[in-house]
Amino acid sequence: MSRIAAVTEKARQEGNKLLIPYLVAGDPGLLETVKLMHALVANGADVIELGIPFSDPASDGPIIQRGVERSLARGTTLVDSLEVVREFRQIDQATPIVLMGYLNPIEIMGYEIFIQNATKAGVDGVLVVDMPPAESTELHGQLQAAGIDTIYLVSPTTNADRAAFIAEYSSGYLYYISLKGVTGAALTDYESVRKNIEALRKLTDLPIVIGFGIKDGTSARAMAELSDGVVIGSALVAKIAKLAASEGISEEQISFTIAIIKEARKEINKIV
Repeated sequence: MSRIAAVTEKARQEGNKLLIPYLVAGDPGLLETVKLMHALVANGADVIELGIPFSDPASDGPIIQRGVERSLARGTTLVDSLEVVREFRQIDQATPIVLMGYLNPIEIMGYEIFIQNATKAGVDGVLVVDMPPAESTELHGQLQAAGIDTIYLVSPTTNADRAAFIAEYSSGYLYYISLKGVTGAALTDYESVRKNIEALRKLTDLPIVIGFGIKDGTSARAMAELSDGVVIGSALVAKIAKLAASEGISEEQISFTIAIIKEARKEINKIV
């Protein structure tokens, strides 16, 4: 059983909701990313989505764009991102890691080499934002053969036939985008989210997690009540922006930075 399957099945059996923080590899630095990842797990993260920095993050809002820019300014590459996973795995062999990013860096490296390196590093899933299932046959097939889950996005504008196709193609979990727009936008239409999640339930047995627009414990709990878990990105990356790239990052700084995840875990755990 894969790490993602093990974690999601455990959550399902225990009636818990998944908490999935997102952060950008190399922001504020590579060593700091690893430290933050361990701290996130210690404070309730079930899965970690690690962003691969790319110069044109089209689906991301200004907060994550700036995080990506900070990482790229320090020279972070896909190879470095995989090294972050490898370093994390020196201590943590249980927490699933999903690489989230855009196709260009993967294509430059080459599918076969990327998958070999991802497998060796300990990657569990890949979410390529700008590669829809209909165009990902080759990459999808190679990832599946290597035992790496392929995770896809479903949006509020996805029609029923396309949603069914995406659900059939996905593994690990299904990522529902809660709003029309980019990461960091405000989430207000909870009723629409509820109806769309109910429709997706009829298409797949995979866990369905909600991302985009979740900014605090209250919104995390509200969305977790409708789904199997939540992804928190911009709210965390906004806190990371206050850190400096230095090996001297303190425990107090880390605690302040990840407080949003600790708060979200506390609120989500109140769901009966």
